[in-house]
Amino acid sequence: MDIFIYVLTAIIAIVLLTSYICFLKVFRTPKRKKLGKGEYDLPPGDIYEPFYPQMREWIDSIRGMKRELFEIESFDGLKLRGYYYEYSPDSPLELIFHGYGGNAERDLSGGVERCFALGRSAVLIDQRGAGMSEGRICSFGINERLDCLEWIKFATRKFGKDRPLIIGGVSMGAATVMMASGEDLPKNVACVMADCGYSSSKKIIKKVVREMKLPPSLVYPFIRLGGMLYGKFDIEETDPVSAVARSKTPIVYIHGDEDDFVPHSMSVECFEATRAPKKLVTIEGAGHGLGFPQNQSKYVESLRDFETEANIFGK
Repeated sequence: MDIFIYVLTAIIAIVLLTSYICFLKVFRTPKRKKLGKGEYDLPPGDIYEPFYPQMREWIDSIRGMKRELFEIESFDGLKLRGYYYEYSPDSPLELIFHGYGGNAERDLSGGVERCFALGRSAVLIDQRGAGMSEGRICSFGINERLDCLEWIKFATRKFGKDRPLIIGGVSMGAATVMMASGEDLPKNVACVMADCGYSSSKKIIKKVVREMKLPPSLVYPFIRLGGMLYGKFDIEETDPVSAVARSKTPIVYIHGDEDDFVPHSMSVECFEATRAPKKLVTIEGAGHGLGFPQNQSKYVESLRDFETEANIFGK
């Protein structure tokens, strides 16, 4: 009996330790460094380097623009922050969410130029655990979708129920707004914009694990358990593809056909599951998160076309 207890205790300890390590590697966000004047946080990787000059230009532009800092409180007491850039007082307002490991300035700096080209104001939002917002845990859109709902409530209170809202995001930010779209959204949410989002947190995590030459079927249960035990969320509570199937809000999907991180097929999967008015835009030659930098004119024109096709502002 003693041996059995020792063995059982050892197994439990190994499971807990392995789950904790997985939690730290996958869900725990690093401490943030405050950037000095003239410093930039740019996405790492060879595919992004050709776009660094454009990204620096966008960042310099939004740093120099008139903007207002917004702050809300999440359902679990975190202070979440974002900058508001006004095109005009009565223009549609886009709430934009960045991707995994990123922040609003790094991932979304070109979003202000894009929104202004479409006659929209914008809020570039730092998700929990990133940028100016509090927290140290990223939940791949599970808790972030609830944060999105709070941002919608805040914007509605501040600007009124007649101000049209668009919720948009890149990568995990796209998964965030897709999962939010499956909730009971107010009528002033006119459209969802999902740029290179994944169809399932489980699928994208297992893909990354596989690319690390580790067995996904063995490692993923520890990752999920780590989130449940130490992050207090279940990564499988919901997923983008099932959420968009419930959504009543028009959704436009944008994805580069050379995305080797989140496959283009995941946007196709979400598009096919969507019952609301929808559009799928493929940006030729674009890698992950590079649809707008790769082809700004097609990106903007496709969104403008969808405004008309889906009559999202009821004009």
